[in-house]
Amino acid sequence: MIDPTVSKLQVYNTLTRSVQEFNPLRPGRVNMFVCGPTVWDSSHVGHAKTYVAYDIMARYLRRKGYSIFFILNITDIDDKIINRAKSEGRDPLKLADKYAQDFYRDMKDLGVDTVNLYAKASDHIPEIIGQVQGLIDNGFGYRVEGDVYFDISKFPSYGKLSKLRLDELTVHRIDPDPRKRNPGDFVLWKSQKPGEISWDSPWGRGRPGWHIEDTAITLTYFGPTYDLHGGGNELIFPHHEAEVAQAEALTGKSPLAKYWLHTGLLNISGREMHKSLGNIVPIQEALRTDGKDALRVLYASTHYRSPLEFTPEALEQAGSLARRFRRAYEQLDLLIFETPRTIKEPPVPRELGVAVDEFFKSMDDDFNTPAALTAYIKIVAMAEDELRHPEQFRVRTILNVLSELGGILGVLEPKVASQEKVSQLANLLFELRNELRAKRDYSTADRIRDRMVKMGFVVEDPIQDELKVKRSS
Repeated sequence: MIDPTVSKLQVYNTLTRSVQEFNPLRPGRVNMFVCGPTVWDSSHVGHAKTYVAYDIMARYLRRKGYSIFFILNITDIDDKIINRAKSEGRDPLKLADKYAQDFYRDMKDLGVDTVNLYAKASDHIPEIIGQVQGLIDNGFGYRVEGDVYFDISKFPSYGKLSKLRLDELTVHRIDPDPRKRNPGDFVLWKSQKPGEISWDSPWGRGRPGWHIEDTAITLTYFGPTYDLHGGGNELIFPHHEAEVAQAEALTGKSPLAKYWLHTGLLNISGREMHKSLGNIVPIQEALRTDGKDALRVLYASTHYRSPLEFTPEALEQAGSLARRFRRAYEQLDLLIFETPRTIKEPPVPRELGVAVDEFFKSMDDDFNTPAALTAYIKIVAMAEDELRHPEQFRVRTILNVLSELGGILGVLEPKVASQEKVSQLANLLFELRNELRAKRDYSTADRIRDRMVKMGFVVEDPIQDELKVKRSS
């Protein structure tokens, strides 16, 4: 079978518009940054599509043996946050923190557990101010009273990520300020408006522009160049383009990120999600109605670069697959202690090895999760076949494969019972065995005892007929 630790991963790089072999800057290590949410409201299933995609990438990179430092930023300084806080009479940072905490819960409930650091923009104000000053000092930034802008005409390669030319950017009035040198110049620092949150700076009180927030975070933790930058494809211009210009103008090093990977958008009934359309589906609502596994199967069923139609039919199909995965695994798991062990362990079934190879080849092909999911379904079918004529070695082998590959996709995470539930189960079995023993149905009582022992419990029946149940270590 393929060894994923030595097989070659190919990724589509937005920067070069080509598929390239993935070779990080330092062997065995990957620095990975993904643009996170602007926390002015609850996160929705479109956000979830993006973050689950990068979670799967990080899981697979770790399976390939890489040590990963994965940063996801939190934009907690932004016009939307300020405007909402103002309308509700709240402190903007407290409002942003409330939605940031909700977002952390969303990620935990989605099984997105590969992020090493959630980095808030508000925690990096000194770094932001230092970088803005550096851009002014080297001629790329300029002041207009209390505002500071980036002069795109001073950076000839501006547009290399989005493939836009400078002469095309006259129509992109990101900040419609007639005082700017060029229509496409973007803001680095905004002067304070009455009642707005602000910080002291060499140019007066104000707050950072959106783009410089992310650059401050990546340069602080990764330095002038790193391996992988991700985000939704709607961020390529202007946000990611501005990140490139700021960082490379400041450090003189290129590229800012060696590989740029972008996710496709999520649509609901053929339309993008927008609050004005009333078609936003919060992550927690989707988790309540469909569950984590169904959502992750749905997201994995479409390539990360492609758009996804979020429909009831697609969710129903994904939920059905997720239940099939878990049912096959759990039923096979029950056979571990019931199937006689053979003296000679047979070889791994050829068809299982072929399916595993298909899975890893698919993931090496620019994280092709739809093809990997197809291979996984084949393995689930083998598990279902094994239930008819089980053989312990094959059962264990298939279970291990289901667990490993399901863990990469995050579609078969183990369900961990709480201590309280374990205690309740033990008490129920305690009562049931006592009733059976009182009726002198020792055969059934012994079967329950044997199954409990196989599940890891120690069951003792003292002479005085008192049952003690304790969890074995």
